[in-house]
Amino acid sequence: MSYWLMKEEPAKYSFENLVADEKTRWDGVKNNLALKHLRAMKKGDRAVFYETGKVKSAVGVVEISRGPYPDPDQEDDRLVVVDVKAIKKLDLPVPLADVKDNKTFASCALVRIPRLSVMPLNAPEWKTLLKMAGSG
Repeated sequence: MSYWLMKEEPAKYSFENLVADEKTRWDGVKNNLALKHLRAMKKGDRAVFYETGKVKSAVGVVEISRGPYPDPDQEDDRLVVVDVKAIKKLDLPVPLADVKDNKTFASCALVRIPRLSVMPLNAPEWKTLLKMAGSG
């Protein structure tokens, strides 16, 4: 299993929206590096749902319920999507400032490439993030 972090603007689609919907298609990704990460996802992988904007916090855990496939709403074959389902809301949101203050995340894309919307997390980053959220 691989671990990921997926960012979304809560005004567009929040973790609460996902909980209500139970599952959704993760679309709208156009950055080449983020698309590369989407293409590497597999069914069963886990991801942190990170809300951007004013929130700037990890707030939930999702599971990749369907691996990458062409975005059915786009005519560009390089654009892919995955399906995700809500697993759980984190006990405590983990703000970006706390992530930046933790040495475990020194090489994490969330710190190094803050505008990237989809990124991998290694196992220590995943475990630390869940521990910081009181969920690990």
